[in-house]
Amino acid sequence: MDVRNNRRDMTGASVITANRLLDGRIVWLAPQGWSEAIGQARVFDNAAVEDAIKQARAADTNTVVGIYGVQLDPDATQITPLTVRERIRAFGPTVHPDFAPVETPHVH
Repeated sequence: MDVRNNRRDMTGASVITANRLLDGRIVWLAPQGWSEAIGQARVFDNAAVEDAIKQARAADTNTVVGIYGVQLDPDATQITPLTVRERIRAFGPTVHPDFAPVETPHVH
């Protein structure tokens, strides 16, 4: 299991995240590549996420860095990370909405 997410259990779901090498932005593995929006992320059963992480690492060595899985909150109505740290990475800073990251479409 990925050491960065030791809270992941085998019965829940996760998404895969990384940082884009081009600009350092946080990205999420989507069905068609990497997206800046967690809402577009592909959801994996926790039993399968480690294999998906290995595949992403092998395929995207020149695009992203720091690939790992993020456990999802099973009680949330939308894709929402379980931990506060990952919620901040997904939804932006906790200081003020004006400082939240802006999605840049068409940058891959």
